[in-house]
Order: sequence, then structure tokens, then C-alpha cells
Amino acid sequence: MTVSSQVSVLQRIQAEGALTTSCPTRTVLDHVTSKWGVLLLVFLSDKSMRWGELRRAVDGISEKMLAQTLRTLETDGLVHREVTATVPPRVDYSLTELGTDLVERLLPLMEWIVDNADDIVGR
Repeated sequence: MTVSSQVSVLQRIQAEGALTTSCPTRTVLDHVTSKWGVLLLVFLSDKSMRWGELRRAVDGISEKMLAQTLRTLETDGLVHREVTATVPPRVDYSLTELGTDLVERLLPLMEWIVDNADDIVGR
């Protein structure tokens, strides 16, 4: 992205009022960039996963936060929850089309964070 295109994006954001406290973008940004939201979206970028797989993949997440974050991402239309009527019930989580579009933009940021985290935290 060039500097001129970054400026036009910033101008669009400001013109649409996206930086104001009453704008719905604040809610979406809060959900998407929450500590657990980012991690769950990243893990779901590769494949659909069951509850237990997600719990093991996202080190440190409590069952309460896993349930709450998945529910939020599902309500936002980013994650699809599919229940298969078996005993015990099987529940699979996957990204929706909107979630996939988001994660395609989120993964380069995560790559940058992985590449630079040691230098930043080590300061």
C-alpha cells in the first residue's frame, strides 16, 4: 500500500465517522481484535475445528472465554457453528465467507507481529 493510498483510506475512515465513539466500527474492532478473537480467527483460518481442538490450540483460554468469544464471532457473522446430532453432539466451528475475508487481511498483520515480537518486547 502506498502512502497516497493510505491517506485516502484514512480520509475515507474519517469522512465516514469511523473514528467516533458512536460508530459501529468500534464494536466490530473490539470483537475482532480482542485477545481471544484474533487467536480463534487465526486458528480457524486453516480448517474447521471442534470445541476441544480450539481449546487445546488457544493456550490459556478458559472454557468461559472460549464460549463467549465464539458466540460473539458467530453473532457477528464471522464464525459458523454447526451441530451434528450425534451422541455426544458434535460441534464444529469454521469461518464464514465474511470471516475468511477478514482473516485474509488479518494474517499479514499476524505475520508482521511474529516477525517483530521479540524485538518489540525485548526493548
